[in-house]
Amino acid sequence: MALINVSFPGGVQVNANVAGFDILTDQPEANGGTNAAINPFYLFLSSLATCSGFFALRFCQQRDLPTTGLGLTLDAERDEETHALKKVRMKLQLPADFPDKYKKAILRAAEQCAVKKALENPPEIQMVTE
Repeated sequence: MALINVSFPGGVQVNANVAGFDILTDQPEANGGTNAAINPFYLFLSSLATCSGFFALRFCQQRDLPTTGLGLTLDAERDEETHALKKVRMKLQLPADFPDKYKKAILRAAEQCAVKKALENPPEIQMVTE
């Protein structure tokens, strides 16, 4: 059984079922879509941000540190001609009362994200037909 099953419900929508969860994607109207769901590229970037955020959150929870005000933003820079991803910058917002002694450690924790590690050491990707 496949880890992820993809379906094509209509238009340019491409959906995935992962472990019983449905993920819906679409394209902006400019790309022939209806903008009814996130596009796959933003979903990819969101997985990087949420994975890093999870590690930051767990770092705080495991140490009984405050999480109110904890947040993360992600900005991506793409090449104007090729649209290739050039740079990703994530910024971790810490709670106002976050202890200084943990600031470097929480960054190291957030960098343990499996998605980030996969990008740093990309796997071989094969495409075959059935």
